Amino acid sequence: MVPRVTLGRTGLSVSCLGYGSMGIRGPRTWGVRTVDDEHAEKLLNAVLDMGINFIDTAPDYGVSEERIGRFLSTRRNEFYLATKCGCVYTQHKDHLEIDHQFNKDVIERNLHNSLERLNTDHIDLLQFHGGDAETLEHEGLLTLLQDFRSQGLIHHIGVSSKIPQISGLIDLNFFDTFQIPYSCLAPEHGDLITRVGESGAGVIIRGGIAHGGPDAEIQRPALNDVWSQAKLDELIPKGMTRAELILRYTLSHPHCHTTIVGTCDQQHLAENVTASRLGPLPDPIYREITSRTQSVPE
Repeated sequence: MVPRVTLGRTGLSVSCLGYGSMGIRGPRTWGVRTVDDEHAEKLLNAVLDMGINFIDTAPDYGVSEERIGRFLSTRRNEFYLATKCGCVYTQHKDHLEIDHQFNKDVIERNLHNSLERLNTDHIDLLQFHGGDAETLEHEGLLTLLQDFRSQGLIHHIGVSSKIPQISGLIDLNFFDTFQIPYSCLAPEHGDLITRVGESGAGVIIRGGIAHGGPDAEIQRPALNDVWSQAKLDELIPKGMTRAELILRYTLSHPHCHTTIVGTCDQQHLAENVTASRLGPLPDPIYREITSRTQSVPE
């Protein structure tokens, strides 16, 4: 099994590796990689079979919610389901147009549609897909989600955020969880993750494998620059891949509860699961990576 960690004040025992379902968004969305229904069904079942029990999705991830509902509804008691709200999306002939708006009509529509598409009677964790503290309060959306929770439609309330909005959201002392970007190649949210963890909220990290780093199928030059400038190849122990080093670095953050990976490649998924079972990096390597990446000019 993938190691389990308590997700902050939610009390949920989640796998330290979660699955982010953007990769099964389907055709006519964005990007060059898409998977068909058969592939998505096999992948989603493999996620659960490998011991992952936390799945993250969103209404604006194409057909992701629908596929989870179709292919995993008979296994609903095996995993925690997190989705998002504030999502406005328009399906065009060849692409998906996405926006985020924070008002009651959008939030109510998102929840209703998500419950139907996911083929479930409740969402374990409903997260605002962005937003700022002032807007969420002014529009009455915090109270709205509390009402959803009192009705049993959702069990916990979170937010997916980043600098600069996240600081004000933490100050609200309202959210059960925060979803935050972080890796050794993009470490700027590290102190905020500590702040969230010390507050008692659950920490969900996205981007924790940095798309695979320099070996990624789709290259990210900015991330590769950090890797090369920090000379991280020098620190990889024999037999360890670059992706494993990055993922285990993320898992080494003392306040990381779960980090979501979004692969649509079953072999990559299995490699990530194996890495997560090995746990955090040895402390000397972790500290040296931290020192080197922090010295890279922004």
